[in-house]
Amino acid sequence: MKRSRMLWIAIVGLILGAVVLPWLAQAHQEATIAELKSRLSNTDLRDRPALCIEICDRQLEAFDKFYNAGATAAAEAALADVISFAGLAREYAIQSHKHEKESEIALRKAARKLVDLKHAIAHEDQAAVQNAIDRLQRFRDDLLSAMFPRSAAK
Repeated sequence: MKRSRMLWIAIVGLILGAVVLPWLAQAHQEATIAELKSRLSNTDLRDRPALCIEICDRQLEAFDKFYNAGATAAAEAALADVISFAGLAREYAIQSHKHEKESEIALRKAARKLVDLKHAIAHEDQAAVQNAIDRLQRFRDDLLSAMFPRSAAK
């Protein structure tokens, strides 16, 4: 009798864990975007590019979710954050000479994801996404130029 009760409690615990933990993780992730933004000013310069890229990636995911849900104002705000934090990642990476390669790769992936999303959204909303793609490409070019400067002796 005692074993069956313990087994029953374990099964209920597993089921609740399977349902509640993903929901809590999602709520924690949404809260951490604000936390990450607030932590940025207190972070060492060489660690800021990685933090900005993380914010950029999360906001890109949020843009997709908001747009698919029909929340265009929230989607536009998330897209503006993508551009803003991608630019900050570029600046901090160039200033600190740290995370340049990782930042360039992350910006390339973000631009590719935006290209894929652009083809899936309404025509009137594609201009804003194309603008974001163009800006990310310029940020990537800046990072590549910083990593591989042209020599004047050629």
